[in-house]
Amino acid sequence: MFGYYIRLAFKSLRRTPGLSVLMIGAIAFGIGACVVTLTVHHAMGRNPIWWKNNVLYAVTMDSWDPREPFDSDHPKLAPSMLTYRDATYLYGSNIPKYKALLAFTQGTLAGAPGQRAALWAMTRITTAGFFRMFDVPFEYGGPWSGAADRGPAPVLVLSRRENNKLFGGRNSVGQTILWNHQRFRIVGVLDHWNPQPRFYDLTAGGGGDFGHAARVFVPFKWGSTLHLFPSGTMNCWSTAGFKGINTYRELLGSNCVWITMWVQLQSAQQRQHFLNFINAYWAQQRTMGRFQRPRNNHLWRVSQWLRIHHVVGNDSRLLSQLAFAFLAVCLINTIGILLAKFLRAAPQAGVRRALGANRRQIFAQHLTEVGVITSLGAIFGLVLGATGLAGVRALYAESYSAYGRLAHFDLIGIGWALALAAVSTLVAGVYPAWRIGRVAPATYLKSQ
Repeated sequence: MFGYYIRLAFKSLRRTPGLSVLMIGAIAFGIGACVVTLTVHHAMGRNPIWWKNNVLYAVTMDSWDPREPFDSDHPKLAPSMLTYRDATYLYGSNIPKYKALLAFTQGTLAGAPGQRAALWAMTRITTAGFFRMFDVPFEYGGPWSGAADRGPAPVLVLSRRENNKLFGGRNSVGQTILWNHQRFRIVGVLDHWNPQPRFYDLTAGGGGDFGHAARVFVPFKWGSTLHLFPSGTMNCWSTAGFKGINTYRELLGSNCVWITMWVQLQSAQQRQHFLNFINAYWAQQRTMGRFQRPRNNHLWRVSQWLRIHHVVGNDSRLLSQLAFAFLAVCLINTIGILLAKFLRAAPQAGVRRALGANRRQIFAQHLTEVGVITSLGAIFGLVLGATGLAGVRALYAESYSAYGRLAHFDLIGIGWALALAAVSTLVAGVYPAWRIGRVAPATYLKSQ
């Protein structure tokens, strides 16, 4: 019976080609617009490490100016980063399974075989737990050890991109290279790894929430050993602010926040244990004259971290809303056209009713026709969506815009199109199909 309804649907479409093209085109444009905006919106808001959402936590504590909140728009939130003294003390806890301190700095690479000029490379100073905690894949070698953190040992990890530039993609583990004029030994080369959004460091510069991963990774203590000022985001409060910091020692003892800390806690009990550790440190520092604001210590899951940082911007939300509004207008117009089309063909439905078809069968026949229309609209909508995403990539190819890196057509886009087609069938087809099924056949039979 379903095959029979399909044949009737295509015959009906051929009888009114102009209206058919109009309805299919309207639905295709509506679905295509939604596929583009929803694909980008979903890519921006997704959790890139969802499988560890319940064990990874970003650490925050409110060490800010007692006279005003860190963020006046969100006064209940503490700074997203920590001061040096707070970060290093909390890092000394043995409660977390893994822990990591993160900051950005500038670096140059030189001394590779055949290299003619030094290569600037965005560098992350971090600890060994970074690679294990975030499941960072390696093409060659692996992360440095905890002992290398304590040294610090002259070791580093290269990104795949930098290894391709300097060593032609060969296994460079064990090779030595100059980083900031110091000789370092390469212990690992990353495989493809650039989670979007860059959940682990949303505040440290390098392209914003959707920036590129660092090109070089070195042990965290090299920052203080070489007196490397951070090149990412740094916020300070005092009467002099950042201008009052003239030496690296002054930076380490200041109220400036510039270090991001993550920990991996395997259970709720371990999480509470570490939070108690943070609160005890906070109370101790408060008695010494620091932390004059109300206690505001938090451990944020990855999903919470993305939400409080508003990773999905208002522009993306607005575009998605406009796309759905456009699709709604298309469906409303399609409902009107379908209703007029079905009522015009009511005599044929009356004949079928007289021959024994019941209302349910008439309803199913016309709803099948609507399904054919929306299916064709979804197919052309996929083509338009893929074309639109390709256009977005081309438009932002030379910039750091998130849209250019996230506008990739994949199974998610196909899923959106199929879901929208199903919804469109129900929204656009139920009322016209129901209305034609309610028509009394006797009126039309008298005119035949």
